[in-house]
Amino acid sequence: MAFMNKMYYYIMIINKLFLVAASVPQFCNSPTMIVMVGLPARGKTYISKKLTRYLNWIGVPTKVFNVGQYRRQAVKTYKNFEFFKPDNEEAMRIRKACAAAALADVAAYFSKDQGQVAVFDATNTTRERRTIILNFAKERGYKVFFVESICEDPEIIAENIKQVKFGSPDYADREFEEAMEDFVQRIDCYRASYMPIDDEKDRKLSYIKIFDVGSRYLVNRVQDHIQSRIVYYLMNIHVTPRSIYLSRHGESELNLLGRIGGDSGLSPRGQKYANALATFIKNQNIKELKVWTSHMKRTIQTAETLGVAYEQWKALNEIDAGVCEEMTYEEIQEHHPEEFALRDQDKYRYRYPKGESYEDLVHRLEPVIMELERQENVLVICHQAVMRCLLAYFLDKPGDELPYLRCPLHTVLKLTPIAYGCTVESFYLNIEAVNTHRERPGNVDVNRNPEEALQTVPDHV
Repeated sequence: MAFMNKMYYYIMIINKLFLVAASVPQFCNSPTMIVMVGLPARGKTYISKKLTRYLNWIGVPTKVFNVGQYRRQAVKTYKNFEFFKPDNEEAMRIRKACAAAALADVAAYFSKDQGQVAVFDATNTTRERRTIILNFAKERGYKVFFVESICEDPEIIAENIKQVKFGSPDYADREFEEAMEDFVQRIDCYRASYMPIDDEKDRKLSYIKIFDVGSRYLVNRVQDHIQSRIVYYLMNIHVTPRSIYLSRHGESELNLLGRIGGDSGLSPRGQKYANALATFIKNQNIKELKVWTSHMKRTIQTAETLGVAYEQWKALNEIDAGVCEEMTYEEIQEHHPEEFALRDQDKYRYRYPKGESYEDLVHRLEPVIMELERQENVLVICHQAVMRCLLAYFLDKPGDELPYLRCPLHTVLKLTPIAYGCTVESFYLNIEAVNTHRERPGNVDVNRNPEEALQTVPDHV
């Protein structure tokens, strides 16, 4: 009964939204709704999750609202494709109510949680549904950017169904053939009423059309900086199977002394790791591997043993510690105790005097991420802070966790993108090295005593 009352309430919202909405002024920093459009198994949820991960990584608070999840909460047991038939009036009422519930949550996210971007992940295949969303946004002063995924390649569609839908609760207990047949019929239910965005009738809308997962794009009326970044990102991602290998340089002379930053060469153990890395990479038999390093000696010396061409990126240089370069944590505590405490209070946003913060580093690394998305197999030989930032992007880690991700020396991480995320394999190459990881301290007060401040500092020579 409670759900039915809620459902009718949301249907009232839908009916109201379908009327021409009163306009609220739209400001430059108005929240943005990214509205997915397309038949099932066209990669909409893949795009939604990937785009959300990217926007959150660059500091734009973003959340996905997947209408399918609302439907699964409302209808606990999925029977078959007939639920999606356009003439199934009861199911249509439920689906409209679920869409309205998701829209209500979008409004709450923008008003209460100070979100900036909401990704409305649903088929949105009818002009009626898109009009409701536009009126909803207009009434509240939100910007709307449509992302339509169009694909008729049967191999891509079949792979999308196999990769994604068999992880769906709808088909948890179904045999492969039965699930495939039902889902194909579900697609046909949507196809009957599908009205793609029309380049003439909808020319006033802001949108990007993605054809066959990136073989061609059509972009119309990009409104602002956020939308231009979204377009740039979507035009760089691809779904080709590949792996990204992340490794820090071999242990350096300054690592042994517990000194941060600097541009020292490898220690004897660091050189052993470089040789071990070359053997490891050779045994992986990686097709057309590209190798990237920073401009710093320790990454270049690590790459030299590979015996292949490598590319140097200044953007991959270690975080700039400013006045604290080449100091130990003990020296920083002694000479700059307030700075040491301030960094512990907010390690992500804290900027070293005359240096950088992790937040700065994320923005510096954005071109690297874009190029990683464009490439296939890449080995990135980098530094601890840099590796943390790259890892946080692929694993969707928030800013407060990012500076404490474990990225030990002499270990290779193999990242393999999958449908909605990334798998991680860790390979320790059995060469000892110092520990450079400092845990989050308990006491971050500026007036703490030195013993408490240095409690989590790793051992060094």
